[in-house]
Amino acid sequence: MKVMILAAGLGSRMRPLTDVTPKPLLKAGGVPLIVWHIEKLAHQGFKDIVINIAHLGYQIPKALGDGSQWGVHISYSDEQEEGGLESAGGIVKALPLLKDDNFLVINGDIFTAYDFQPNRKLAKGILAHLILVPNPEHNPQGDFALEGQRVIDRKQYTFSGIGYYAPELFKNVQYGKSALAPLLREAMKEGKVTGELYEGQWLDIGTPKRLEDLNLTLLKQTR
Repeated sequence: MKVMILAAGLGSRMRPLTDVTPKPLLKAGGVPLIVWHIEKLAHQGFKDIVINIAHLGYQIPKALGDGSQWGVHISYSDEQEEGGLESAGGIVKALPLLKDDNFLVINGDIFTAYDFQPNRKLAKGILAHLILVPNPEHNPQGDFALEGQRVIDRKQYTFSGIGYYAPELFKNVQYGKSALAPLLREAMKEGKVTGELYEGQWLDIGTPKRLEDLNLTLLKQTR
């Protein structure tokens, strides 16, 4: 299974840090956020990683190279000219790199102990499998709900930014800027989205304060 790390966002809430550094390269515990993902993905058996880039995106290939230092192959989907295509738009542009099989997508600005699953299969007719988490303080209402194994469009849990997708989910999405949530909601109406609740470590590193808190947590763990 191939995996895509979404790394093209502006990181507006992270300013001024992201005025000079793309958010995925901001460091937690002395390691860039995106490298935490790459190291874990490599350890769990993933070999092919696609990363989309936009805001200050040229810095990311310069920092990561082709992935050989982690034993993986990294391809880049370059959105610098477009200025970022949002989540669904970014995935659509990257589909030629992801090929025709189901794939995993991870937000580049999260930190988690979730075990990524290279052999995850989607049930017949299912277009997406989402990992949901208990609501953090900054998203108290949540995004979606679980009804058995089905994800429905009702607020209960928070979408973690980790999902397994069938390429068919994006077949009618035109090239250009496009958000993921509306696409998922349409698939939910047809009962084509499953999910699970993950209650382990998960953090959305969306602000300087959250990054600082993560750094303090990692510092305590190394003492």
